[in-house]
Amino acid sequence: MTIKLPLPLPARRAMTRLGEDLSRARRRRQLTQVSLAERSGVSPATIKRMESGDTRVSLEALARVLHVLGELPRLERLLDTAQDELGLMLMDQALPKRVRLRQHSGAL
Repeated sequence: MTIKLPLPLPARRAMTRLGEDLSRARRRRQLTQVSLAERSGVSPATIKRMESGDTRVSLEALARVLHVLGELPRLERLLDTAQDELGLMLMDQALPKRVRLRQHSGAL
């Protein structure tokens, strides 16, 4: 049995901001919630929940909406491992101090 922890406040704020940004992007494109829902293949209720920052909206629904809005490449770059400063730093710390050639027996 797993215990569901409450969403950390910074994550809650990020979801609220994402919802607000999705709403703004939709309105800038002169789309109603219903038309965005139809074009993306999700329900109008899902669009409304997404724009309100509901954390239960699936990544699939988000990807569909971003595709319709022309913003799917931003999702693809969301966690670009080449730009992961902490991950790269941790990898660099684990590098060996020296690199030695392995001794081999001479048999091929």
